[in-house]
Amino acid sequence: MSHLKTASRGGAGLALRAALLVSAAMAPAVAMAQAAATRAAAAPDASLVPDTSEIVVTGVRGGERRTVANSPIPIDVISAKDIAATGKSDLKEILNILIPSFDLPGVNGGGTSWTVRAFTLRGLTGDEALILVNGKRRHNTALINNLARVGNGGVPVDLDLIPTASIDHIEVLRDGASAQYGSDAIAGVINIILKNGAHGGTSDTVRGQNYGRDGAQFHEALDYGTGLPNGGFAHFSLDLKYANAANRSVPSTYATPYGAGDPRNATANRRSWGYTYGPGAEQIVSGAYNLEAPLNNGINFYSFTTLSHRLSRKVTGTFLPNASDSLQEIYPNGFNAQRRIRELDFQSTVGAKGETSDWHWDASSTYGRDFTKLDGENTLNASLGPTSQTYFHLANQIYDQWTNNLDVSRDFQVGLATPLTVSFGLEHRYERYEIQAGEPNSYKIGSYLIPAGSPNNSLSVAVAPLPGLASYNGTSPAEAGARDRNNLAAYVDLDTKLTQKWFVGVAGRYEHYTDSAGDTFSGKVTTRYEVLPGYAFRATVSNGFKAPSLAQEIYASNTISGTVSGGTLITYPLKVFPVDSAIARTLGATALTPENSINYSVGFTAEPVSNLRLTVDAYQINIRNRILETGSLFLTPTMLSSSPVLSSLLSQFPTGLGAQYYTNAASTRTRGVDVVGEYSKSLGAYGSIRLSAALTLTETRITKLKSTPAALAALGFVLFDAERQADLTVATPRDKITLSGAWNLDKWSVNLQTTRYGRYTEANTTGQALLANSNPRYYSPKWITNLEIDYNVLRDTKVGIGANNLFDVYPDSHGIIDAKTGAGRYGNFSPFGITGGYWYARLTQRF
Repeated sequence: MSHLKTASRGGAGLALRAALLVSAAMAPAVAMAQAAATRAAAAPDASLVPDTSEIVVTGVRGGERRTVANSPIPIDVISAKDIAATGKSDLKEILNILIPSFDLPGVNGGGTSWTVRAFTLRGLTGDEALILVNGKRRHNTALINNLARVGNGGVPVDLDLIPTASIDHIEVLRDGASAQYGSDAIAGVINIILKNGAHGGTSDTVRGQNYGRDGAQFHEALDYGTGLPNGGFAHFSLDLKYANAANRSVPSTYATPYGAGDPRNATANRRSWGYTYGPGAEQIVSGAYNLEAPLNNGINFYSFTTLSHRLSRKVTGTFLPNASDSLQEIYPNGFNAQRRIRELDFQSTVGAKGETSDWHWDASSTYGRDFTKLDGENTLNASLGPTSQTYFHLANQIYDQWTNNLDVSRDFQVGLATPLTVSFGLEHRYERYEIQAGEPNSYKIGSYLIPAGSPNNSLSVAVAPLPGLASYNGTSPAEAGARDRNNLAAYVDLDTKLTQKWFVGVAGRYEHYTDSAGDTFSGKVTTRYEVLPGYAFRATVSNGFKAPSLAQEIYASNTISGTVSGGTLITYPLKVFPVDSAIARTLGATALTPENSINYSVGFTAEPVSNLRLTVDAYQINIRNRILETGSLFLTPTMLSSSPVLSSLLSQFPTGLGAQYYTNAASTRTRGVDVVGEYSKSLGAYGSIRLSAALTLTETRITKLKSTPAALAALGFVLFDAERQADLTVATPRDKITLSGAWNLDKWSVNLQTTRYGRYTEANTTGQALLANSNPRYYSPKWITNLEIDYNVLRDTKVGIGANNLFDVYPDSHGIIDAKTGAGRYGNFSPFGITGGYWYARLTQRF
């Protein structure tokens, strides 16, 4: 079935033009398919035609069973076959291919954002979308996207730790749903449904690499189901995958990497630096089970679990031999500092459901944890001198979430066209976030001075190197800490058909947080009216919220950041201060408050002929008090001289510090249009086809900026600078078109998809006192084509070959290149990555 979802821009006229565009794109193929079907001599094989009326469970509380076609809210379904046909093993990359309103920048930032890549949905950060597994809330990652520019500061669910081998299908609800599911469901809901087959299984082996002969990947996906007594099932899955690093830096052009006058400059290996520019290496082992066991008393016991271990390694900083924090006694040819992350992640649910006196009930308890160990490898603490170690433990970051649910529903006959479905429920959720300190040498500032006239110091006096580790520092005991909270919620959901053509639903949810998030109420009204058989209008209005994450409230970090000016990377120490720290308060920080949203959606659905469906949905999302990170506040000694209090607080930190903190920086308005068209047809002797086209248009504007605190204004800063504003509004494509087709004939199957990614902008300016340059880069639209061809060599054995980015398309090569490392040629925000084409081969065995 379809895999297409979409995000967009507003206005009825724009929606109509978008619908006509998609219809026009599909019309020739539909006409050809109908003609071929007419000519076919053989009778249609219904087994080859995908079902166009999947039953969906997301956004539904009991009552009438709903399909994609008759749902009062926009929803799309991604099948396991759609997932496999992408040739990808990471779920975020899969969704980036299959969901037009999903955006995943190729580089986007450093730090832990290399491992948990920040994504956006409908132009909103990943943690403004709710992720469910079998309808139960998934826990978030422990790794905050602090150095990401797109999706900055988000703490999303780490989708890549859910094994794709376990997924039966994914339902994507394209509407606000806080009144039904609670915090985070502003951009929509992604519900991952696990496999529940009771017999047999599959082995799927995929191996490939980039056209550039790097980035080799291997993925083995295994699943097997078996029956349990009384018609129950147990289904088990195992995923093994690894990916090698890839690099798209050009050779360094820096004239004197060893220092002025050093003869080694002429023979330097200029490709040995700059490995920061591309994806890092990663290994993930993950497993899952999903089981249901009917008991003799009419109660169904169920349980499902995912368990994952990840080891990732990424170059996060390149240091030439003459850098002040390189020390040629340890690294005579410079070095590429790496961040190494070991992560153990699991979530387990147990529950029971049944029926008592016509009331359907479901009680469950879910516990999830993400434990990450952060280390620094192939680095040094130059302030400790030539005896510095080169491997450091930086910190542990841990997130725990325990959720308990009771959901109850019943149908009442009240004399309307259909029964009135009454649903209500209770939820308790406990969260805890903790940062544990690293080893002392990872944050210690030593007393070593680089001797005058040495390779790392051309001055006539000894100088101190940059303090702490190169590229990043460990977490000190003063920065470590923990915070927890409880959440209590209750909801009511009513829906019915007032007439055979008119559906109406209302929902309300009250939530109480035991911390500063306080109390909140969310409501939603949904309606659908069928004007003619197969043609209907639908609309929703709702309000929602997102509570501040615990990580956003207490997170602290120390890194070496920078920006390129005149072709050279200028680096400076950058520190994120917790919101309630004395320094952040002095810089104007205030306690974080929840984000609040109002969502409007209006749409039209049409099924003019058999197996053809068209949906058009326009929406607007207004969000107040979005939680974002400030720009880099570059605090020079001259500035601090005018603020004795701040100068005293920062005396323990190096001069030229860049400071940041989280704040409710802006209010925004996002408008969009989603257009999806789908068609499937049996062609008899010519096989069967499935065609789909989707268009997403989206635009985010800032409607209000938080006033710059007086303390920052006095230093010449603005709270949320021009670069941050651009990253929020124009860093992702405003339009995305996806066209796809699948053809099946006997033992052959072909899947072809092409996606047009629209224009986007990289601001490339700090907007603060560090640099005055404003140098935006505009990246033109690109078409990316994916192809897979499969052949069943035996009844249960299939082989295939495929390519992602078949024609080896790259972003425009006008990024700002750092002369020292050669990084930056293609910019950082490309929605299809910066590594070009990728080929793969597949072997699938059913048993």
